[in-house]
Amino acid sequence: MLPLSPEMESPTRSVSSSFIRKFPRRSLVLALLLATSITAVRAAAPQDAPVQRSTFGQMADGAEIESFTLTNRHGLSAKVITFGAILAELRVPDREGKFTSVVRETVASGQGFQRGFPGAAAVFGRVANRIARARFTLDGREYRLAANNGPNHLHGGIRNFSRVVWQAAASEVPGEAAVTLTHVSADGEEGYPGKLTATVRYTLTEQDALRIDYSATTDKPTPVNFTNHAYFNLAGAGDVLEHELTLNAGRYTVVDDALIPTGEIHSVKESPLDFTSATRLGARAAQLAASRRYDHNFVINRRDGDASLLLAARVIEPRSGRAMEVWTTEPGVQLYTSPLGDQPATDRVGTFCLETQHFPDSVNHPHFPSTILRPGETCRSRTEFRFTVK
Repeated sequence: MLPLSPEMESPTRSVSSSFIRKFPRRSLVLALLLATSITAVRAAAPQDAPVQRSTFGQMADGAEIESFTLTNRHGLSAKVITFGAILAELRVPDREGKFTSVVRETVASGQGFQRGFPGAAAVFGRVANRIARARFTLDGREYRLAANNGPNHLHGGIRNFSRVVWQAAASEVPGEAAVTLTHVSADGEEGYPGKLTATVRYTLTEQDALRIDYSATTDKPTPVNFTNHAYFNLAGAGDVLEHELTLNAGRYTVVDDALIPTGEIHSVKESPLDFTSATRLGARAAQLAASRRYDHNFVINRRDGDASLLLAARVIEPRSGRAMEVWTTEPGVQLYTSPLGDQPATDRVGTFCLETQHFPDSVNHPHFPSTILRPGETCRSRTEFRFTVK
């Protein structure tokens, strides 16, 4: 298990199998700044306008796509666009103070942003990851969903939350770099029951973290499982074979050949999935399937019923010195990588994803943490990407 640094915040426990969460209303207090601050490599920059709003592009039907660029006093910046609630850029410095976007930059102006998955760091819902046979039973009724991954349902369906224009508003709190996006999903959309109101809030903190807060309400019982599918490369270019990953996860959910969970949860020990100590992403590529890539859900080490903000992963890119920690209230994290060949690629950018989430196909496995949201409840989830330089 990873040595955990103190938590920034601690949400209250769930009221629905560790999923329906309510954060304290009182102000949340930072317990301890990150051990190595990026301020060591860059002096504070003026922040007259922590959020800049502009037009990004236009949909075929004429709908305007806006962008919101968040900047903190250390010069870090994050650009979010309203199409898919996509994180289009996330610029952080290396040990020399050079800024580069560490998310895959496939979101361009014009019509490029409409390509959607798998090119961009979009928000996926109503249920991210896979649902077996594109169906589930809830309160005695079977629901059939859009099948967009063979016979299965993936990332919320054919259109899903990554292909809609969200409504957005910049933070009105002085000095805070944040934007809140909202989308209303109609009853029956992609086969899901209930009218769902989803909210995603991106905050770029003065402690050099990008915080993502998710929340949702519904008028009918429905499964909910949001994630952001950011494709990272902490070097900004080249492959990711030398990125060193540590996961605070000693188990994973076993899947079949179609990547559907069998319901079993196994230890990572003596397998290519063991990242309990720092390990190069490319170290065990030869032991993976023919695809030579990771696409696995790991079970974060946490006590049953604990929905506090915990360290899930740490990644270090040795050449640039950039380091990223992933903290989350979720029970799982999906590691997904580009193919991990024997040699670094020179003609493409390698990537990895750390998708914080509930387990895939949870709605069909009662012993998995529940994803069911009911009327009168609010589900809340938080993930933070914290950056330092080594």
